[in-house]
Amino acid sequence: MPKFVIEREIPGAGKLTPAQLQGISQTSCNVLRELGPQIQWVQSYVTGDKIFCIYISPDEETIREHARKGGFPANAVHQVEAVIDPTTAE
Repeated sequence: MPKFVIEREIPGAGKLTPAQLQGISQTSCNVLRELGPQIQWVQSYVTGDKIFCIYISPDEETIREHARKGGFPANAVHQVEAVIDPTTAE
């Protein structure tokens, strides 16, 4: 199944408290349960004013539906075409 990187513009994201991040995570998980097993949240990276999320999903529309139902932005959705790391150089 395709993997996606979602860019969410959230001013001050890096200053969210652990409790706020927990609340966002709980909302996301609730929506994921509603949408079913075809969409999975893998991991997210919180930066200054953005959160970058990695999801496995059948398509971009399912990603956008998750964002709409959760009430958080999906400013850009990119399908991962390849994954590289230091071992790729070998």
